[in-house]
Amino acid sequence: MKILKSSLVVPVRFSETDAMGVVWHGNYLKFFEDAREKFGKEFGIEYLDMYRNGYFTPIVKSEINHKASIFYGEEAKVNITLEKHDAAKIIFQYEVINLANNAVAAIGMTMQVFMNAEDRSLELIKPSFYAEWEEQQEWLDSE
Repeated sequence: MKILKSSLVVPVRFSETDAMGVVWHGNYLKFFEDAREKFGKEFGIEYLDMYRNGYFTPIVKSEINHKASIFYGEEAKVNITLEKHDAAKIIFQYEVINLANNAVAAIGMTMQVFMNAEDRSLELIKPSFYAEWEEQQEWLDSE
């Protein structure tokens, strides 16, 4: 499988924790979102590019497996990997590392599809602008 990789360091703010000072489980989806935004900027395929080309890319599936805690004041590194697929979908894999102890705090996945912005219909064929973007990338072989 071909992949593209990026990462982002996220400082854990007080507002992202529960009463025990642990990152609240729902905030991992926000960490994933932050990593997707950085990935888009790094690789030149941001959400506004999707919209300018007439598409929304809603998430239709997400998964998170929680492995260890991250606490207020610590930093999390979010590793994000885009998998190249023939189908008209965008699949990212995530690994969240607690930088205080290098423990894997969570692993996850999101799947997005292409939706026509005008009539909100689902695209079953990969849009040409996205296929062209894929062709311009230097894909890595998965490990």
